[in-house]
Amino acid sequence: MRAHVSWSALVLVLAIAPVGAQDKVIDIPTRSGVTQRFLLISAPDAKAAVILFAGGHGGLQLNEAGSARWGNNNFMVRSAHLFASQGLTVAVIDAPSDKLSPPYLSGFRQSPEHAADVKAVIAWLKDQTKVPVWLIGTSRGTQSVAAVSTMLGTNGGPDGIVLTSTILSDARSTPVPDMALEKLTIPVLVVHHEQDGCRACPFRGIPRLMDKLSTVPRKQLIAFRGGENQGDPCEALAYHGFNGLEAEVVGRVANWITQ
Repeated sequence: MRAHVSWSALVLVLAIAPVGAQDKVIDIPTRSGVTQRFLLISAPDAKAAVILFAGGHGGLQLNEAGSARWGNNNFMVRSAHLFASQGLTVAVIDAPSDKLSPPYLSGFRQSPEHAADVKAVIAWLKDQTKVPVWLIGTSRGTQSVAAVSTMLGTNGGPDGIVLTSTILSDARSTPVPDMALEKLTIPVLVVHHEQDGCRACPFRGIPRLMDKLSTVPRKQLIAFRGGENQGDPCEALAYHGFNGLEAEVVGRVANWITQ
């Protein structure tokens, strides 16, 4: 059964379907005729809110019960409740309503339209939670986070960002170090696995990324080793997805955001 909740004259929550004691699926209007869906996991007395961006094509295809048709193994998706357990209200973002078929967010992550959709979610969370809102992405999700943040700036942008398993080298699209990171005026945390075997995320590319962040007010690299390494090196159960290290990674990230 759906419940309808007012937000403001500009944004209306169109549908909320409870999926657990603290979980809700929410759709908000963004661009003309477009809605943006996300899974909201509320944390009591939250110190901050985070919007999580999965990697790959990003089309989770969340249903009204909060189940994802794709991406359940993704580091952001499988760790969502871990972030909430650290005192962070979580929004796991899906593709918008006009991108619910292939290629989903592929080719869209660096667009003004994507930035507009994310801006609406940031605004909704700020209004509802009254706490700072951060963006956290993994793999291809880091392209969303970096692109959106550089486009929005202080005009509705996030209070800080976290880049995990950052896209550092890519022939198909703009890697994060090649974006206009010098525009950022917010804290940036970089989290990477030293043994990441994905060709687009070699740890040797991290120094160039950190150099591009020289103007931000606060930055840090947190590097990890070990854990489990299974299957495709660019997939979620390899070192690339911090397999076996989820609790430690999430704990370090949450502490950095809230300190």
